Amino acid sequence: MIESLPAALAILFGLEGILVLVLGTVLGIVLGAMPGIGSTVAVAIVLPFTLTMGQAPAILLLLAVYAGSVYGGSIAAILINTPGTPQSAATCLDGYPMAQRGEAGLALGWATVASVAGGLVSAVVLIFLAPQLAAFALEFGPIETFALILLGMTCIVSVSTGSVVKGLLAGTIGIFLSTVGGDPILGEMRFTFGQWQLFAGFNLLAVVIGVFALSEVLIRAAGPITRVSELIDFRGVRLPTRAMWRGRLGNLGKSVAIGNVIGVLPGTGAATAAFISYAEGRRSSPNRDAFGTGEPDGIVSSEAANNAVTGGALVPTMALGIPGDAITAVMLATLTLHGITPGPRLVEDDPVLIAAIFAGFFVINLLLLPLGMLLSRVAAPILRVREAFMMTAIVLLCAVGIYFVRGNTFDLLVMGAAGVFGFVLRRQGFPMAPLVIGMVLGPTLELTLRQGLILTDGSFPAFFTGHPIALVLGIVAVVALAVPMVRAGLARRRGTA
Repeated sequence: MIESLPAALAILFGLEGILVLVLGTVLGIVLGAMPGIGSTVAVAIVLPFTLTMGQAPAILLLLAVYAGSVYGGSIAAILINTPGTPQSAATCLDGYPMAQRGEAGLALGWATVASVAGGLVSAVVLIFLAPQLAAFALEFGPIETFALILLGMTCIVSVSTGSVVKGLLAGTIGIFLSTVGGDPILGEMRFTFGQWQLFAGFNLLAVVIGVFALSEVLIRAAGPITRVSELIDFRGVRLPTRAMWRGRLGNLGKSVAIGNVIGVLPGTGAATAAFISYAEGRRSSPNRDAFGTGEPDGIVSSEAANNAVTGGALVPTMALGIPGDAITAVMLATLTLHGITPGPRLVEDDPVLIAAIFAGFFVINLLLLPLGMLLSRVAAPILRVREAFMMTAIVLLCAVGIYFVRGNTFDLLVMGAAGVFGFVLRRQGFPMAPLVIGMVLGPTLELTLRQGLILTDGSFPAFFTGHPIALVLGIVAVVALAVPMVRAGLARRRGTA
């Protein structure tokens, strides 16, 4: 990959590369600062507009929006006590109290430095860990690949919010949707009901936009009207001095490590990392008694961890083709739409693209410092925008983006149907990430299953008896599903008692 670095840098520092990195980071920060949008919706909104771009610029744009939105959520969390993204919920606990006592600029300064530190370290982890993991996975055949995809899907399902059973059902729905269209081996049409628009299957982009962005709009439209919060007096970001960091660097390092480890685990997500890191910071910090009253260590714990997750979550996405969370599930869909197959072969087959992604992600996190300081003052007044106007703009952007890609009105119908379907499922407590992941990984899951059955003369038990790696992955998948069910059963038993 080192040999590909000059070509990758030429992509990054060309006119298009610079515009993509800067514009994507700006969009991410602004969208992340707007309560109700969140990182997943922000990436989904931008996704349609990347399909006219080359592979590297398109992926870099979405990475910049991803990383920028995670940081941008801290702006709303600190200034109006409403996290712009779920990842920043823990930041409210100490960020807003600091802002209330007149230190909003300093609170955002702590958040900015911690975010940049977490993001940069996660970029280094991505650069060194992803190729090693991919090199190991090169030994996998169809049977091992099937077991790996099965493990990835069960990990996402098992940590889904709410019932594990509902997560499994959502994943199964996604796999079923992926079977619509031509059979991958025989070429026969399945579940099209004579509609020629479905011969190529459902438009993945339309489904992703519908179940994430459009369903979020419908959820908010069905809820109570929220009033615009009062904005704290804010005159710009003020970075903490070197003296202020005395005694806090250990907490920063520990939070970054927690974020990276949790990010690499498929299905956990940045919100989980932020709260685990905050809890650990509260346990071990010498200023633990001040947590919840405006303690900088609380902001550092949350923001360093949630930004460190970004690079960690990309490790299984790039190296194995398994998304680390709901946002990287959308990223995985983007790679598929651009004709890129994430997984072990990607590092070997397209080293220039991989080098551009890795180096670009490092640059994006560097840009968070100057752009975060500049845009925080610009984003602050946007927080006064009424939610109804914001949601209307999201719907228009989604519709224009979907139609812009292929000029096909049927895609708009698919997006609308997916939005309504996602709204109904979410109101019943079904998570959306397993559905999208099932749809993205479903074709590979089916293909490797059928190839494995051909290799074993139709014997499914032979998948695990003659292939030790598949056996280990299968056991881990069963455990990943069983543990949450056992915990839920014990909790119900205690509640009954």
